[in-house]
Amino acid sequence: MKHLLKMQDLSKQELYELLDLAATLKAEQKAGIRHPLLKGKTLGMIFQKSSTRTRVSFEVGMSQLGGTALFLSSRDLQIGRGEPVQDTARVLSRYLDGIMIRTFAQQEVEDLAKYGSIPIINGLTDYCHPCQVLADLLTIREHKGRLEGLKLCYIGDGNNMANSLIVGGLLAGMSVSIATPQDYRPAPQALEFAKGYGDQFLLTDQPEQAAKGAAVIFTDVWASMGQEDEAELRKKAFVGYQINDRLLANCAPDVMVQHCLPAHRGEEITAEVFEAHADEIFDEAENRLHAQKAVLVKTMA
Repeated sequence: MKHLLKMQDLSKQELYELLDLAATLKAEQKAGIRHPLLKGKTLGMIFQKSSTRTRVSFEVGMSQLGGTALFLSSRDLQIGRGEPVQDTARVLSRYLDGIMIRTFAQQEVEDLAKYGSIPIINGLTDYCHPCQVLADLLTIREHKGRLEGLKLCYIGDGNNMANSLIVGGLLAGMSVSIATPQDYRPAPQALEFAKGYGDQFLLTDQPEQAAKGAAVIFTDVWASMGQEDEAELRKKAFVGYQINDRLLANCAPDVMVQHCLPAHRGEEITAEVFEAHADEIFDEAENRLHAQKAVLVKTMA
């Protein structure tokens, strides 16, 4: 595994190998077993979008693996002042052992991999969020004991989370249902991927239909980073696309609720539902660390 650019780049076998490795690293870390698998290695972390979980989890993960993480904001790099991404890729490849980038355009991540000579990890783009979805799948498997045959539901904006959950869920052997308003559908690339899975995939504008029988239900903020000026418009468009007790009544009795955070209580999820499922949601947040350590080991060790 050379890079992690998007979920579509993984095979089912590679996906499960990452989840198995993440589970092993997590269990042994909690048992006090150290894993200096990246001793002497340096990860450059390019941030063109701010983050809490991505920055802290990658820095801590590299430290626990014996390596070093170097924070690089767009203000610190010439890429933020117009240097072509291909030149940045060539230069950083001579200093670093890997790059994690959190940015806007998916093409920027793809170009880093094309022109660089070191592993590239997608920490988030407007198109996808593979590291988060690996953590999500790890969390579901911890709580449910399996992934295959379960129904995963996503309610809300057809954003990077929806795109990656479609691919990751189907790849893992789950059925996936997505409910979004007509004007906020997932990306064509994700929907094209889903065509190969027939009736394992459902796209609808009816949240109750999507949630029916779901073992796990996801949501995300209605206005992501860079969409702040659309916040009021989106609040109107997403009326009815909230995870609340009424919607959960359509799900399996032991439904899990997941949220990639930060959460806007009272918008995409009620405060009551969030707090009732807080343990699951913060297990999900913790698992960013363990899933990303597996990615780091697979790409950089």
